[in-house]
Amino acid sequence: MPEFAPISVAFLVFPNVTQLDLTGPAQVLSRLGNVTLDLVWKTRDPVPTDSGFSLLPTKTFEEVEHADIICVPGGFGTLDVMQDEVALDWVRKVGASADWVTSVCTGSLVLGAAGLLKGYEATTHWASHDQLAFFDAIPVKQRVVLDRNRLTGGGVTSGIDFALALVARIRGEAHAKFIQLSIEYDPHPPFDSGTPDKADDDTLERYWALIDKAAPGRVQTVKSIAKGLGFQT
Repeated sequence: MPEFAPISVAFLVFPNVTQLDLTGPAQVLSRLGNVTLDLVWKTRDPVPTDSGFSLLPTKTFEEVEHADIICVPGGFGTLDVMQDEVALDWVRKVGASADWVTSVCTGSLVLGAAGLLKGYEATTHWASHDQLAFFDAIPVKQRVVLDRNRLTGGGVTSGIDFALALVARIRGEAHAKFIQLSIEYDPHPPFDSGTPDKADDDTLERYWALIDKAAPGRVQTVKSIAKGLGFQT
């Protein structure tokens, strides 16, 4: 293994996070070499995920004042985080000095709410893509979007792609390829239904029904949050 400079990674973990948004890139970034990786929340108490199990924070906000990489995952819990000034203040503080400000899925909306995506190109889950503009970000429909030191990934599984892209920029392409091989990341999904333009009408309708049930009025809620934070929506 080459000698690598030390690097620190801080993931925001919060109630009702989509765990794969976090655990996918964490698996990749944990192999950066000479890395310290923390899951950060208000307390060290277990944090429930959307998958029915909890994750255990390794540090609290007070214990992490700086990280080389900050990463915010997504999930329905982001609506609460965007209205939580304690959490937003931590994201702002750490993001202001981080070398890399990153997100997966709707975690980019949290970065936006913290004021960290103004004037930056970014992406998020396809169902929330247009909401990035509420926070003065520039929505780009790509799986991974890089704009200066902002690197954002699309929905859920794109977190692995995002993390490999980040590794390549930090440790070089050879090391990123080494990690890809080590985790045997060679996806061949059994169905071609992973984006709205490929999914059939019944599948799309079923998904939107889920969104309406789990987060009714989500678009208007996010717009209202942005307006309350001083963005011109």
